[in-house]
Amino acid sequence: MRVMSENPDYTSTQTTEPRMLSGADMLVEVLRKEQVEVVFGYPGGAVLPLYDALYECGIRHVLARHEQGAIHAAEGYARVTGKPGVVIATSGPGATNLVTGLADAMLDSLPIVAITGQVAKSVIGSDAFQETSIIGISTPITKHNYQIQHASELPGVFKEAFHIANTGRKGPVLVDIPKDVAGEVAPFVYNAPPQLPGYQPTVIPHVMQIKKVLQHIELSHRPVILAGAGVLHAGASRELRLFAERFGIPVVHTLLGLGGFPADHPLFLGMGGMHGSAAANTALYETDLLLNFGARFDDRLTGNLADFAPTATVVHVDIDPAEIGKNVPTDIPVVGDAREAISLLLATEAKSPEISGWREKLLDIKAHTPFWYVQEGNVIKPQRLIEQIAQHTNGEAIVVTDVGQHQMWAAQFYPFVHANRWVTSGGLGTMGFGLPAAIGAQIAEPNRQVVAVVGDAGFQMTLEELAVVAELELPVKIVIVNNGALGMVRQWQELFYEERYSSSLMKWQPDYLKLAEAYGIPSLQIRDDGALPECLSAFLAAPGPGLLECLVAPMENVYPMIAPGHGLHQMVGVKP
Repeated sequence: MRVMSENPDYTSTQTTEPRMLSGADMLVEVLRKEQVEVVFGYPGGAVLPLYDALYECGIRHVLARHEQGAIHAAEGYARVTGKPGVVIATSGPGATNLVTGLADAMLDSLPIVAITGQVAKSVIGSDAFQETSIIGISTPITKHNYQIQHASELPGVFKEAFHIANTGRKGPVLVDIPKDVAGEVAPFVYNAPPQLPGYQPTVIPHVMQIKKVLQHIELSHRPVILAGAGVLHAGASRELRLFAERFGIPVVHTLLGLGGFPADHPLFLGMGGMHGSAAANTALYETDLLLNFGARFDDRLTGNLADFAPTATVVHVDIDPAEIGKNVPTDIPVVGDAREAISLLLATEAKSPEISGWREKLLDIKAHTPFWYVQEGNVIKPQRLIEQIAQHTNGEAIVVTDVGQHQMWAAQFYPFVHANRWVTSGGLGTMGFGLPAAIGAQIAEPNRQVVAVVGDAGFQMTLEELAVVAELELPVKIVIVNNGALGMVRQWQELFYEERYSSSLMKWQPDYLKLAEAYGIPSLQIRDDGALPECLSAFLAAPGPGLLECLVAPMENVYPMIAPGHGLHQMVGVKP
């Protein structure tokens, strides 16, 4: 937490007398100067001065139906645009309802500026009505947070907040504003750049480390590129493709990195990890040179660390030095922005390694052991549902998912060929993320088709946000993959808990069509595979919002799979 000093002087660079504004009016001016297009939020007592200032100010405000929905919408917006998502909540329960979204954004490196109201300074610490120490609560799950003590601090704080959220390793920043501070009047000065001597992210990598990487590339026999979300955050998709093509090195993606390298490219091996492709995991296990661009070596990617890239020289390029060496011992650390690092690697005359045999081996595995499923009768297989969505959207949609089996099937069977078209919760695995994040994505890209693929369980956690879809007439297409269960929980219980389905089967569900009708959203249900192509085509082509409930095979599992504690070479459920 940073509590600002009593009377900071922000006027030293001014040549004219600064305007005198209330804290609430300062906030509006800050949003304008930061070119914020939309704010997601939910009003309450402690933020009433802020909302009064927002009234008819010209900045769009989207009223979520729950604060968690508001911050997930801000995440979806940030994920698609690369710009900070802004969310406002009141004190107490309003602020605490942001916690899940803050943690989600922190783990997935999404730039969020969260603004919370607080009780008046005079009663802080007295257990006043709707008082909660959101600073204490949010400290472990934000990149930084502030509680403002005087209105004069507000311009400098927000200048820093937006800068911190959207530089280095991006992440959420929270600003807590006591209600009486919003009414104080002080000079508004927003010209000076933030003075943060302790926060200077390294963007340009050290040239000697780049030379070391090139030396190892030239000598390698089995190199592979692991591309994470850092490639997307850096806007390095083009550079990554040029680098892979220049050296002929195959590419594996993390779950959150999908779209950073075209899925239809001949060097693409697929997603790696627990539910990754056979080709991707073989490459990660057998490689002698692992080039990690912007991935944090999450446990769902690595499996048993003792069996992860056991014979490889590990190169880790990351803008966050804390990630390098944290999970996987790193031989060549490269601290810096992924695009800058790859650009430096491309700007050399290094020789490409002779790895044609290695490439051919991996591409042969890719060709002969793809993701697969068995069509049985007329039941809808969820994998085929995703394939059909991809076909009818020509692979051009923004696909937003909730968390669970459907998330993995979407990652496996939807070919992401463009950057920033894949929106999902990775590190935190937040159920309820899908629908509100799709709202944020659709607002960010109003002219692009957005498909929200959600499970019947996760959808029920934030379904109140259907009101936002209806109110704003957002053309979000919601596809409920209904298998009547907490699918991934049920799968683990089947495989590791002797089929003891403890509280994982949804014995009662609402009528989703009537629910959609209550919100004024067109809907239909489908359960027969034969009708799937025609129904899906009409559903996706219809104007405006829509909800499609697909009753799918209830006991279908996500394969391939690596069991907990096992290595990448111990996959089960690979295509026979």
